[in-house]
Amino acid sequence: MARGDGVARIASPDSARVDLFLGGGFGAASTILIGDSTRTPPGARLVDLIPTPPLLWAALGRLAVPALADTVIRVSGDTLRAEVGKPVQWRILAVGTELRRVERVSGDRIVEFVERTPASKRVRYELASKRSLELTIGDAQPASFNAAIWHY
Repeated sequence: MARGDGVARIASPDSARVDLFLGGGFGAASTILIGDSTRTPPGARLVDLIPTPPLLWAALGRLAVPALADTVIRVSGDTLRAEVGKPVQWRILAVGTELRRVERVSGDRIVEFVERTPASKRVRYELASKRSLELTIGDAQPASFNAAIWHY
Protein backbone atom coordinates (compact mmCIF):
# COMPACT_ATOMS: atom_id res chain seq x y z
CA MET A 1 0.00 0.00 0.00
CA ALA A 2 1.31 3.43 -0.93
CA ARG A 3 0.74 6.35 1.42
CA GLY A 4 1.28 10.02 0.89
CA ASP A 5 -0.20 13.46 0.59
CA GLY A 6 -2.19 15.06 -2.14
CA VAL A 7 -3.69 18.29 -3.32
CA ALA A 8 -6.96 18.42 -5.23
CA ARG A 9 -8.05 21.63 -6.90
CA ILE A 10 -11.68 21.33 -7.97
CA ALA A 11 -13.44 23.69 -10.38
CA SER A 12 -17.11 22.71 -10.26
CA PRO A 13 -18.85 21.09 -11.88
CA ASP A 14 -16.50 18.97 -13.99
CA SER A 15 -12.80 19.85 -13.64
CA ALA A 16 -10.13 18.91 -11.13
CA ARG A 17 -6.39 18.72 -10.86
CA VAL A 18 -4.94 16.13 -8.50
CA ASP A 19 -1.31 15.99 -7.39
CA LEU A 20 -0.15 13.06 -5.24
CA PHE A 21 3.10 12.87 -3.29
CA LEU A 22 4.16 9.52 -1.93
CA GLY A 23 5.53 9.29 1.56
CA GLY A 24 9.29 9.01 1.98
CA GLY A 25 9.95 10.97 -1.20
CA PHE A 26 9.33 7.91 -3.41
CA GLY A 27 7.71 9.97 -6.14
CA ALA A 28 4.72 11.93 -7.26
CA ALA A 29 1.82 11.63 -9.67
CA SER A 30 -0.36 14.27 -11.25
CA THR A 31 -3.44 14.37 -13.45
CA ILE A 32 -5.94 16.84 -14.81
CA LEU A 33 -9.49 15.50 -14.83
CA ILE A 34 -12.04 17.14 -17.11
CA GLY A 35 -15.39 15.40 -17.37
CA ASP A 36 -14.68 11.73 -17.96
CA SER A 37 -11.12 12.03 -19.25
CA THR A 38 -7.72 12.55 -17.65
CA ARG A 39 -4.47 14.09 -18.86
CA THR A 40 -1.11 13.38 -17.32
CA PRO A 41 2.18 15.18 -17.93
CA PRO A 42 4.41 13.82 -20.71
CA GLY A 43 6.74 11.10 -19.39
CA ALA A 44 4.80 10.88 -16.12
CA ARG A 45 5.66 8.11 -13.68
CA LEU A 46 3.42 6.49 -11.09
CA VAL A 47 0.28 7.14 -13.16
CA ASP A 48 -0.93 3.67 -12.17
CA LEU A 49 -1.65 5.17 -8.73
CA ILE A 50 -4.30 7.44 -10.22
CA PRO A 51 -7.79 5.92 -10.30
CA THR A 52 -9.91 5.79 -13.45
CA PRO A 53 -12.03 8.95 -13.94
CA PRO A 54 -15.23 7.62 -12.28
CA LEU A 55 -13.24 6.47 -9.24
CA LEU A 56 -11.15 9.63 -9.12
CA TRP A 57 -14.39 11.63 -9.02
CA ALA A 58 -15.65 9.30 -6.28
CA ALA A 59 -12.47 9.98 -4.28
CA LEU A 60 -13.33 13.68 -4.55
CA GLY A 61 -16.90 13.03 -3.40
CA ARG A 62 -18.69 13.30 -6.75
CA LEU A 63 -20.64 10.47 -8.38
CA ALA A 64 -19.78 10.26 -12.10
CA VAL A 65 -20.17 6.65 -13.24
CA PRO A 66 -21.11 6.05 -16.90
CA ALA A 67 -24.82 5.99 -17.75
CA LEU A 68 -25.95 2.39 -18.19
CA ALA A 69 -29.33 0.74 -18.48
CA ASP A 70 -30.87 -1.15 -15.58
CA THR A 71 -30.04 0.67 -12.37
CA VAL A 72 -31.41 -0.84 -9.16
CA ILE A 73 -31.56 1.40 -6.08
CA ARG A 74 -32.35 0.33 -2.53
CA VAL A 75 -32.88 2.80 0.31
CA SER A 76 -32.88 1.92 3.99
CA GLY A 77 -33.09 4.87 6.38
CA ASP A 78 -30.38 7.31 5.29
CA THR A 79 -28.42 4.65 3.35
CA LEU A 80 -28.66 4.32 -0.43
CA ARG A 81 -27.24 1.36 -2.32
CA ALA A 82 -27.25 1.21 -6.12
CA GLU A 83 -26.21 -1.34 -8.71
CA VAL A 84 -25.67 0.10 -12.18
CA GLY A 85 -25.75 -1.94 -15.39
CA LYS A 86 -26.88 -5.41 -16.37
CA PRO A 87 -24.79 -7.30 -15.63
CA VAL A 88 -23.80 -5.06 -12.72
CA GLN A 89 -20.76 -2.91 -13.56
CA TRP A 90 -20.88 -0.39 -10.68
CA ARG A 91 -21.98 -0.54 -7.05
CA ILE A 92 -22.55 2.65 -5.10
CA LEU A 93 -23.04 3.32 -1.39
CA ALA A 94 -24.12 6.71 -0.04
CA VAL A 95 -25.06 7.62 3.52
CA GLY A 96 -27.05 10.81 3.95
CA THR A 97 -25.58 13.26 1.45
CA GLU A 98 -22.11 11.65 1.45
CA LEU A 99 -20.73 9.29 -1.15
CA ARG A 100 -19.02 6.49 0.80
CA ARG A 101 -18.01 3.77 -1.67
CA VAL A 102 -17.96 3.20 -5.43
CA GLU A 103 -16.95 -0.18 -6.84
CA ARG A 104 -16.26 -1.21 -10.44
CA VAL A 105 -17.43 -4.78 -10.86
CA SER A 106 -16.71 -7.46 -13.44
CA GLY A 107 -18.73 -10.66 -13.08
CA ASP A 108 -18.91 -11.35 -9.36
CA ARG A 109 -15.57 -9.69 -8.67
CA ILE A 110 -14.74 -6.18 -7.47
CA VAL A 111 -12.09 -4.92 -9.90
CA GLU A 112 -11.37 -1.63 -8.13
CA PHE A 113 -13.01 0.64 -5.59
CA VAL A 114 -12.82 3.96 -3.78
CA GLU A 115 -13.92 4.16 -0.18
CA ARG A 116 -14.43 7.43 1.66
CA THR A 117 -14.55 7.61 5.45
CA PRO A 118 -15.63 11.18 6.26
CA ALA A 119 -15.34 10.82 10.05
CA SER A 120 -11.62 10.04 9.80
CA LYS A 121 -11.17 12.09 6.60
CA ARG A 122 -9.68 9.09 4.79
CA VAL A 123 -9.96 8.09 1.15
CA ARG A 124 -8.77 4.67 -0.01
CA TYR A 125 -8.41 3.44 -3.59
CA GLU A 126 -7.71 -0.20 -4.32
CA LEU A 127 -7.24 -2.06 -7.60
CA ALA A 128 -7.98 -5.79 -7.25
CA SER A 129 -5.71 -6.09 -4.21
CA LYS A 130 -2.68 -5.38 -6.40
CA ARG A 131 -2.18 -1.75 -5.48
CA SER A 132 -3.83 0.70 -3.17
CA LEU A 133 -3.55 4.31 -2.19
CA GLU A 134 -4.77 5.81 1.05
CA LEU A 135 -5.06 9.55 1.60
CA THR A 136 -6.04 11.58 4.63
CA ILE A 137 -7.82 14.85 3.92
CA GLY A 138 -6.03 17.54 5.88
CA ASP A 139 -7.83 20.71 4.88
CA ALA A 140 -10.61 21.70 2.53
CA GLN A 141 -11.18 25.31 1.67
CA PRO A 142 -12.48 27.34 -1.26
CA ALA A 143 -9.83 28.97 -3.40
CA SER A 144 -9.29 30.50 -6.79
CA PHE A 145 -6.67 28.99 -9.10
CA ASN A 146 -4.19 30.35 -11.57
CA ALA A 147 -5.22 29.20 -15.08
CA ALA A 148 -1.76 27.65 -15.53
CA ILE A 149 -2.72 24.66 -13.35
CA TRP A 150 -4.88 23.31 -16.20
CA HIS A 151 -1.88 22.78 -18.52
CA TYR A 152 1.25 20.61 -18.48
